[in-house]
Amino acid sequence: MSSSSYDIAAFLQTECEEHAALLSDVQKACVPDFPHIVSACADCVRQGGKLLFFGNGGSAADAQHLATELSVRYKKDRAPIAAISLATDTSTLTAAGNDLGFDQIFARQVEAIGRKGDVAIGISTSGRSPNVVKALEQANRMELTTIALTGGDGGSVKEVSEHCVIVPSTVTARIQEMHILLGHMLCAALEKELGLVEGDPS
Repeated sequence: MSSSSYDIAAFLQTECEEHAALLSDVQKACVPDFPHIVSACADCVRQGGKLLFFGNGGSAADAQHLATELSVRYKKDRAPIAAISLATDTSTLTAAGNDLGFDQIFARQVEAIGRKGDVAIGISTSGRSPNVVKALEQANRMELTTIALTGGDGGSVKEVSEHCVIVPSTVTARIQEMHILLGHMLCAALEKELGLVEGDPS
């Protein structure tokens, strides 16, 4: 039996209400610009390019999650979509962190495998993660399309990305919940936009 003194039912209710209220705000603030992001990613894939995802902590998990949904499948079996997470190769991450500095762990990979026309997608709840900012800056120098998913006031990433989706919250957990929702929306929209799901136009 739990020894907790708080009301778990009330806690869950509050959490759900906070999530629902933010979702409503995201629909107003983020969804109107979302078609531009879908179009940019679809154009990249059509031209033989790839999507590069990166972030730290929970955002690293989101980067890996979304790259996997695209490269393998989201809802149905279909042709793969070229997508890579830059947050998963421990040898590269530790070598770059040790030899170049932690702020370079993503920028170095963008420099190594990014090509003009690819899309770099940086995920940072605060918008101030130095390694995400530097990777987006590197991507801009190489003429990749740059996209940021962030929260709060957008931080520094909004200044170095062509497209920036800012979740209107300062609560990390809520921002991350919206990022994975938006990421899933991107996966589904790309499948439709590219005509990879049966019955959808090409």
